[in-house]
Amino acid sequence: MTTFEALGLDSSILRAIAALGFEAPTPIQRDAIPHVLEGRDLMGLAQTGTGKTAAFGLPLVQHLMAEKHLPEARTVRALVLAPTRELVNQIADNLRAYTRRTDLRVATVVGGASINNQIRMLSRGTDLLVATPGRLLDLVERRAVRLDTARFLVLDEADQMLDLGFIHALRKIATLVGTPRQTLLFSATMPRQMEELSRAYLSDPVRVQVSPPGRAADLVRQSVHFVEQSAKTDLLKRLIAEDRDSLSLVFSRTKHGAERLMKQLVAAGFKAGSIHGNKSQGQRERAIAGFRKGEIRVLVATDVAARGIDIPGVSHVYNYDLPEVAESYVHRIGRTARAGADGEAVAFCTSEDIGLLRAIEKLTGVPVAVASGEAPPEPRGGARKGPRRGRPSPQGAGRPAGHGAQQKPRRHESASAPSAAKPARRWRPARRRASATVDA
Repeated sequence: MTTFEALGLDSSILRAIAALGFEAPTPIQRDAIPHVLEGRDLMGLAQTGTGKTAAFGLPLVQHLMAEKHLPEARTVRALVLAPTRELVNQIADNLRAYTRRTDLRVATVVGGASINNQIRMLSRGTDLLVATPGRLLDLVERRAVRLDTARFLVLDEADQMLDLGFIHALRKIATLVGTPRQTLLFSATMPRQMEELSRAYLSDPVRVQVSPPGRAADLVRQSVHFVEQSAKTDLLKRLIAEDRDSLSLVFSRTKHGAERLMKQLVAAGFKAGSIHGNKSQGQRERAIAGFRKGEIRVLVATDVAARGIDIPGVSHVYNYDLPEVAESYVHRIGRTARAGADGEAVAFCTSEDIGLLRAIEKLTGVPVAVASGEAPPEPRGGARKGPRRGRPSPQGAGRPAGHGAQQKPRRHESASAPSAAKPARRWRPARRRASATVDA
């Protein structure tokens, strides 16, 4: 079996990861690390929970250590971009663990936190900066940080950044980062726009793929309950009550729905919390910390958390609402069965959502086992595959995702309404571009 020693990592890094309990590299680490150490641009495709952060983080740390120089004021040596605050913090925590016995400085910039504190922190210079695109551009415009000194650029969960409308921010940032540089792109899925992004920003990249895009985690047991909308909450309470000591992550489609469901669970005696776009950064961090410690046993979230929670103890993922985009289902259930553990993914499907379930099964290539209820008949003309047409999304929903974007964990998560001036025109979801200054 391949070892970390065989991958060409420095002895100091080997000692650091040994202290973290790393024993053998995962497939994405085994296949990607040698190419990154060689200085090659790389596109890495792997499902969530497979160790992608170490796949780019360990060789990146080795490159920076080999250069043996300190960053100048307001400069960055390596830049890692991620779509959400939670994922930025998760990546930074891992990088700090890898660099614990070095002089390398790891910093984060995200929306929702004090920009003045971030300006002060960046003024000293940074070896490894992990950032969300919007807040980073805010700081660049304030001349708080320069990116032309960065010689390494990592786009992590690039497909979600595209889903959230960050393509224009990514293009602008790419022109600001220094050249020549080494660019690494990691993703769980491979939409068409990702190919275009790779051709534009990667130079003769090597492609590493350790599982088919869209494949669900192998150790996740998937099931679906066919249930009416009005019966969902009672069913969820009953299922969670069967194993109160487990850690359960529940996904709601909207921020208002997530908050309402959390309060219903608390009223029923469950230790529940929530994270969504209406929560401040501090509130979200405290909820995740409580969930990690087990003080909160049930965490209700919108897709803002789909790729930003790395807690090995999560045993159950409940899709209280099926996602409008099938790929989001893969990211959601990837929050369980992490680090070699097994897990369960339970979906609730109403008669209106049968098309969403069929799209998920088509993407994953696996039929979801029926736990209860009977599948409703397919609607005439085909099952619904996107948001409901002819009316706005449910209260508090993000942008309807019928054209391929998943719900945005944005500061303002309201749907566009039909125009009153043209009542005869059929309403369709508006194509709105996300502002570069809006972070998840």
